[in-house]
Amino acid sequence: MDILPIFCEIDDFCLIFEPLWHRRLLHSGAAKRNKPKSLALSEVITILVLFHLSGYRDLKTFYTQYVQQHLRWAFPRLTSYNRFVELQREALVPLWCYLHTRFGSCTGVAFVDATALAVCHNLRIRHHKLFWDSAKRGQSSMGWFYGFKLHLVINDCGELLGCYLTPGNLDDRRPVPQMVKELWGRLFGDKGYISQALAELLQGQDLQLITKLKKKMKNRFLALSDKMLLRKRALIETVIDQLKNISQIEHTRHRSLWNFLGNVAAGLIAYSWREKKPSLNINVKELFLISN
Repeated sequence: MDILPIFCEIDDFCLIFEPLWHRRLLHSGAAKRNKPKSLALSEVITILVLFHLSGYRDLKTFYTQYVQQHLRWAFPRLTSYNRFVELQREALVPLWCYLHTRFGSCTGVAFVDATALAVCHNLRIRHHKLFWDSAKRGQSSMGWFYGFKLHLVINDCGELLGCYLTPGNLDDRRPVPQMVKELWGRLFGDKGYISQALAELLQGQDLQLITKLKKKMKNRFLALSDKMLLRKRALIETVIDQLKNISQIEHTRHRSLWNFLGNVAAGLIAYSWREKKPSLNINVKELFLISN
């Protein structure tokens, strides 16, 4: 794993972002020491992203058995694991801001879907206290769960175009307008995104919402290219499968809300750095010309 390109881009981002961020922070008025931290913000973010690229199943093992033993040359001022967890919380806002710089470009074809992020087993819901004020019970195609929903939009090359994190009981259609503000062309979703109001809203920004029909709905005309791309909607499900099973954005070992949010952001960033992403391998322009 070549960490130099990752660190250089993150460090360049932090050099610009950190001064602007600190200028906008609210101060309590109390005097604070401005002592430099042993690990820079860019180093903390890099380690978090590397964890999701490494294949390790938990951060503590990765930090103590890999980073501290094999990456001393890259991070000479490593701290204890407990101190690193404290620094991880301070990196939450920069993580999410940096994630937005890793989004791909719109190609005229986009896929939207949502996935459940359970924070505990269903049998432990009554005893779960950590996310009592933020997580909610929701239902997905796999059944009931307790936690959050991650809403994603990707292009035909498997690149992230937008993301949104909500409680588990929120309707999948609610975050769509916020995620697709900069998109155009065609947006493909499953039956859960059927909505005349949403389709008309997106049509106003030159974005056509295309979904499969329910059994009792009247048939409608679709171009051949739209039918072919609608069948390829499983591409986003492949991306979600990689995020959960390789980047590990879902697990039930969280100790705080900040840890959960940072884990999701770092996992999405790590996915954006993967050289091989699920892709349709098609020329969108030629496909639309042939079908028309």
